[in-house]
Amino acid sequence: MTATSPATRPPRYRRTRARRVIRNTARALLPRRIGLRHRILISFGAGAMILSGVLAITTYGFTRNSFVQQRERSEINQAFANAKRVQTDLLANPTDVIGALEQFGSAKRLLYSSGVWTSNAQSFTQSDIPTSLKTQVVTNLKAANMISNHGANAAIIVGIPLERANAYYFELESLRETQDALRSVFIALMLSGAITTAVGIGLGLLVSGRTVRPLVLAAQAASAIAEGRFDTRLETTQDRDLQMLTTAFNDMVATLQTRVERDARFTSDVSHELRSPLMTLAASAQVMYSRRGELPERSQAALDLLIGDVTRFQGLVKDLLEISRFDAGAIRLIKEPLALLEFVRQAIAVSSLPRTDVIFLAGTDQIMVQGDKRRLARVFANLIDNARIHSGGNPKIIIQFADDDPTKSRVWVIVEDDGRGLMEGEEEKIFERFSRGGSAGQRAGSEGAGLGLALAAEHIALHSGSIWAENRRDGIRGARFIVDLDIFVKNQPAILAPPSTEASS
Repeated sequence: MTATSPATRPPRYRRTRARRVIRNTARALLPRRIGLRHRILISFGAGAMILSGVLAITTYGFTRNSFVQQRERSEINQAFANAKRVQTDLLANPTDVIGALEQFGSAKRLLYSSGVWTSNAQSFTQSDIPTSLKTQVVTNLKAANMISNHGANAAIIVGIPLERANAYYFELESLRETQDALRSVFIALMLSGAITTAVGIGLGLLVSGRTVRPLVLAAQAASAIAEGRFDTRLETTQDRDLQMLTTAFNDMVATLQTRVERDARFTSDVSHELRSPLMTLAASAQVMYSRRGELPERSQAALDLLIGDVTRFQGLVKDLLEISRFDAGAIRLIKEPLALLEFVRQAIAVSSLPRTDVIFLAGTDQIMVQGDKRRLARVFANLIDNARIHSGGNPKIIIQFADDDPTKSRVWVIVEDDGRGLMEGEEEKIFERFSRGGSAGQRAGSEGAGLGLALAAEHIALHSGSIWAENRRDGIRGARFIVDLDIFVKNQPAILAPPSTEASS
């Protein structure tokens, strides 16, 4: 078995790195997928532009050919008439060449006779006549015409042999007026194309708005349903294509609402049904616990386990009832101003770790928040209990202003522990109902049913706040849970004052 040589690894690394660079570059250069609204808009705009461009090119080409051909025929006929008069004058008086070239009209004339070139205009000389045209007329003795550039404008040059006078007649007529007319037509066609494209874009905006509107309404309705408003429905429409979507969506929501309500009723009914036998079981366990000293050692251990499970079961039923109230929308908050630091201390006092350290940064000891005292206390108690269950050390609470809020209008209450921390992807999952996180099997103890953090998130959402979890940032292994609340009454903080630490009792 041959071992891979270390010398072969760098090329493989370079190839892998090259592929990664190429892939990242391609992703950066390639355009992202365009949305439906923009695709419709681009389709209408591009279609109108292409259609107007084709029509403009066709119209301009047809107009140009018509103008040029008509002007060419007119100039050729006029040139032959002028050539006939010149020949007549030359036959009558061969020495008066200039007089023979003086004719009516603006055309420039040139006569070649007996090896001499004579012109009625200094701007028209034999150098202005193309060689091919000169050869056709002088050598081949055939009348011909050609369009050529003369100065800044195009011109038509007509050559006619005068056989009786033994001369060759050339006439040049500028096509400036024709070019100006064609230029005006071109500008008009360009403006028409721009207007047509603008109209196409306007129609695209109108059509895309009307096309996307049902999707926008469906998205808004879906968002409302996701927030728990299951009475949301799409309006019925007479459009046969959209009617199917509307009917299917409303049927889906009705089915979902029925299922959620049934599940909520089931949870509530089960919780209520369990309360009575659970109270009887708890009372019986307490009676047995009062005679605990009379029981054998194994019976005492079994009794302790029974009381612990009954207590845990009571908490579970209480949480289930609270969850069912959230699902039924029956939660009503009784908000009042609360001194945050003192309130947190009181909440810790009723938790499972009443001597948890509280660190409040400078200026936060006078912060006031507005909230429901019972529910916020439940949130902080649940966070302390969660830290105790999932870590083997002592958690702590930090009160500080929000890091991303320079106006100091929000406050963070942070619960940190020194446990195993959060696994990757666990930050969101732990706030789900009946979820204890991916590392639940590795954590100490088996307390909790996974409802405490879900209830905490529900309570904080009712207070228009937010809660999230992350691993600690100070280099110590562990997790921290951050509760973000709006400040109701806030004193100016002493920025330079150091933080202080107190233990709640």
